[in-house]
Amino acid sequence: MGISGRDDAGVYRLADDLALVQTVDFFTPIVDDARTWGRIAAANALSDVYAMGGRPLTALQLVGWPRERLPLELLGEVLAGGAEILAEAECLLVGGHSIDDAEPKYGFAVTGLVHPDDLITNAGARPGDVLVLTKPIGTGIVATALKRDVASPEAVEAAVSTMVTLNAGAARAARRLRVRAGTDVTGFGLLGHLAELVEASQVSAELDVDAVPLLPEVVRLAEEGIVPGGTRRNLAAVETIVAWGDVDEPTRLLLADAQTSGGLLLAVEEPLAGALLEALAEEDTTGHVVGRILPRESSHGPAGRIFVGR
Repeated sequence: MGISGRDDAGVYRLADDLALVQTVDFFTPIVDDARTWGRIAAANALSDVYAMGGRPLTALQLVGWPRERLPLELLGEVLAGGAEILAEAECLLVGGHSIDDAEPKYGFAVTGLVHPDDLITNAGARPGDVLVLTKPIGTGIVATALKRDVASPEAVEAAVSTMVTLNAGAARAARRLRVRAGTDVTGFGLLGHLAELVEASQVSAELDVDAVPLLPEVVRLAEEGIVPGGTRRNLAAVETIVAWGDVDEPTRLLLADAQTSGGLLLAVEEPLAGALLEALAEEDTTGHVVGRILPRESSHGPAGRIFVGR
């Protein structure tokens, strides 16, 4: 699996029972605390390996730092936060690269391992599958509210808590249930990543708005127009393939909100949905049934669509 598809990471088979998973991700600060930013960046980069059903093995860190404007001691806090999450993931930091940059940037290139039989892709969804989401959405809106000094401490704490939480438990649960289809919900938002899954799997999907878990206060913030530009671009990008029910504009923006270190969106056979939710709970991970996969052409409407309603 390489650049021709839209999966979360590249996969290279080494043997019948072993393949490499490779990914890279880095970004500018989205919170005020340096160590927390490092933790979020590490969890976010590792997520793509988990989304493919893999286990992280090694990481290389990527740093852009304005050394004339920000002290290197502050960078040390960023690196310490990243190292903390890598240790939790049992992923070995083996090196990296840094440059002098006008704006701070931090992230990782991560290599993982996966048994080919455990591989999760966005092309494996089948009609009748149930869609399960493992984290609440709204981190992009909370991060924007933080930048504008209108985010409450409670909203920031909830967003940070979900962003630094690894998707390792969700990946383990998915492997146990032999889930074959899924993705993580990151920069393109819930709708954008579901759209990729729909296209790759040649299906349609329905999404239950009321079942989608949300971070605290994000409905109010969206109603007040505190929305990142990336979220608005995400919504514009999916408008042509989404059929909206009775869904207002703030809710539409939430479903398209650009996430950082979001959860996994898994498509599981309906008879196994309950068992997946139990497996997620055993891994101290939440699971929410948010929709289902439909045939590409169905009574709902045109082929290859996402039908959103209540």
